[in-house]
Amino acid sequence: MTLATVITLIRLALVPVFAWAAIAYGHTVEAGSPEDSRRWLAVTIYTLASVLDGLDGWVARTFNQKSLTGAILDPLTDKALLMTGLLTTTFVNWGNDWHLPIWFIILVIARDLEIIIGIFILYYLNRRVPIQPLTIGKICTVTQMIAMGWIMLHFTAIPLIIPTVIAAVFTLWSAYEYYMMGYRLLPRNSRS
Repeated sequence: MTLATVITLIRLALVPVFAWAAIAYGHTVEAGSPEDSRRWLAVTIYTLASVLDGLDGWVARTFNQKSLTGAILDPLTDKALLMTGLLTTTFVNWGNDWHLPIWFIILVIARDLEIIIGIFILYYLNRRVPIQPLTIGKICTVTQMIAMGWIMLHFTAIPLIIPTVIAAVFTLWSAYEYYMMGYRLLPRNSRS
């Protein structure tokens, strides 16, 4: 097992810890006595998992530790962290009545479903799918994580809609790029 994969597994283990901290904070908000230490614990865990995302990629590239396991596990871990963040910032009371708009959550889920369905279709047609993360996909993930962090940090100086729209633009852009990549991988003469 490579160091990059170990870092990814640590990130994956942090996801339920983040969820626990976020829900625990929400309970204190609901009880009328928010414990900011719990919120900061959730923010710290989320930030650590996000930073480790960049680190595992850097380690994989720098030390030639790219692997099929890493190529599959890394984006799945990204999605586990992001979806957990989406759920907690939508359904857990963070105390500031800020929530990501439902259209954004639907957009993120639709993009992920597009990628998953595309992989299944390509595998069915080609019996192999070259896993190749795109740079725009990484940028998309970062902008989505920033929008999530906006809520968790209670950052009110700039309206939440701004990072949300930026993340939505990159989500749509990456959905298009992944669609085009999948389209190019379709067999040219599947009927012959």
